[in-house]
Amino acid sequence: MNTASILLGPMRVPFLLLTPVCVLLGAAVAFHAEGSLRVDWLIAALAGGLFAHISVNALNEYDDFKTGLDNNTRPTPFSGGSKTLPANPERASWAAITGLSALALTVLVGAYFVSVRGAGLLLVGVPGVLAVVLYTRWLTRDPILCLLAPGIGFGSCMVMGVYFVLTGTFGAAALFASLAPFFLVSNLLLINQFPDIEPDADVGRRHLMIVHGRRTGVVIYGVFLAGTYLSIVIAWMAGFFPPLALAALFTAPLAAHTALGVARHQDSATEELVPYMGKNVIITLATPALLAAGLFAGRLLL
Repeated sequence: MNTASILLGPMRVPFLLLTPVCVLLGAAVAFHAEGSLRVDWLIAALAGGLFAHISVNALNEYDDFKTGLDNNTRPTPFSGGSKTLPANPERASWAAITGLSALALTVLVGAYFVSVRGAGLLLVGVPGVLAVVLYTRWLTRDPILCLLAPGIGFGSCMVMGVYFVLTGTFGAAALFASLAPFFLVSNLLLINQFPDIEPDADVGRRHLMIVHGRRTGVVIYGVFLAGTYLSIVIAWMAGFFPPLALAALFTAPLAAHTALGVARHQDSATEELVPYMGKNVIITLATPALLAAGLFAGRLLL
C-alpha cells in the first residue's frame, strides 16, 4: 500500500457518507423550524461530525489490530475492517494518532459551539465524545450498550447537536428526526456483526448476538426497522413533520424485503448475507436523506 492508502484506510473513508446524511437531517429539521440556516456554522458542524466519525473508525481499527481480531475476520464490503494494519503492522501507531487527533479536533469544534451557543450543547456533546472513546474497548462488552451506542452517536447526538447549533435550543421535532438514524445506525452495526460473531467472542466482546443468539438479533433488527417508520408517521400525525416528510417511507418495502432476507439467511454463509447488508446500507442512507428532503421541501412550500 502507498502512504495515502495507509493513512486513509483506518478512516474507512467510504463509510463516512453517513455523517453528511445525519448532519443534513439535523439541518433540515432546523430549517423547517426557523426557515433559514447559518451556512458557516453548518459547515463547521459537519467538520466536527466528520472528525468524530474518523476518530471512532481509526480507534476501532487500532484496537481490533492490537487484540488480534483483524487477523481472524473475513472482510466483506461492510464488515471485517479495512485490513490496512495487518498488511502494514509497523504503521499501527498511525491509526492511533489519526483517531486521537480527530478526537481532539472534534472537542475543539464542540468547545467553540459551546462558547457561542451555550452549555446546552454538552447534553449531546459529552455522550457523543464518550461513545467515540469507549465504544470498541468497553461498550462492545455489554450487549445493550453495544447495540444502542451507534444510534445514540449518529442519531441523538449528531442530529440533535446540529439542530442545537443552528437554533440554540432542542425541540420535539429534532428528537423525532433523530429517531430514524438512531434505529437505522444501530441496525447497521447489528447486521454487520453477523459475519464476525465467533471472532468477536474470541476477543472478549459480548454484543447482542454473542449473548442472546442470532435469532434475537433478527428480531431486534425487525423491531428497529419498524421503529424507524413508526416514529416518522407519529411525528407527522403530531404535527412536527410536514406531509412531504413521509417520502422517507418509500424505503419501507426495501426494508421489509431486507428483514425477511436477514431472517432467512441468519445461519447461512456470509456470502448469502452480503447482498442484504448492502441493501441495509441503502436503507440507512436513503431514509434520513428522504426525510431531510421532505423537511426542506415542506418549509419551502409553505
